[in-house]
Amino acid sequence: MAQEQDPTVERTLVLLKPDAVVRGFAGKIIARFEDAALKIVGVKMKQMDEEFTRRHYFDLEERLGAQVYNLTASFMQQGPVIAFVLEGYDAIATVRKIVGSTYPNEAPSGTIRGDFSHYGKTASKAAGKAVANLVHASGNKEEADQEVVLWFDKDELYDYRTLAEIFTY
Repeated sequence: MAQEQDPTVERTLVLLKPDAVVRGFAGKIIARFEDAALKIVGVKMKQMDEEFTRRHYFDLEERLGAQVYNLTASFMQQGPVIAFVLEGYDAIATVRKIVGSTYPNEAPSGTIRGDFSHYGKTASKAAGKAVANLVHASGNKEEADQEVVLWFDKDELYDYRTLAEIFTY
């Protein structure tokens, strides 16, 4: 399922945030995406430093203010993240559906955030902390394209066929 061959095949970035890593949810979360016939075409673990965090969240401060950026940056730098690129039909929307609402207390059961977290905006504000919501997923095609290039060099991304592609598509 090479991305260039079919315009409905997309690549998107997913980050397992420090809370997902330290809680030991990597395998469970990755399995959710693989169960939906999305394939991993690149993966790495990284500790985000200040400069890289600024590059990843380049517009967050402008959109939501310095306080939100600072809380998010601090949260993302507190431990390693697992970054991976998923590929599949309508991958961006599919990943967003599997992940659930930004605020875990608003995410329905069956989504990653709905099943593994409950932290919401009110608790976040009261504690003066970022929302611990386990996963970052690119929000749209433009964002996915920018994030994939930021996190992965071309030689770190792979093209191969899965059994799901061979038998399902």
